[in-house]
Amino acid sequence: MHLVVDRGVSFAQAARDLDVHQTVLRRWVQQYRDRPDTAFPGKGQLAPADDEVRRLRREVARLKAERDILKKAAAYFARDPL
Repeated sequence: MHLVVDRGVSFAQAARDLDVHQTVLRRWVQQYRDRPDTAFPGKGQLAPADDEVRRLRREVARLKAERDILKKAAAYFARDPL
């Protein structure tokens, strides 16, 4: 990445040196230029959108569990006493 951005090495040469396809390297550089802070999250850091999706999925799971508990409680209290 820094080969192309900082040192001015061509995409073709950098791709050969890194043993990746030139298109992949171009995409990486474009992501870096668009969002330098979140281009390569890794190490437990997620892009803001991915972090939001993870948070919402946890919330949905919690809400489903609460709903299931309430359904069971409603069924229990709706039974006819013998």
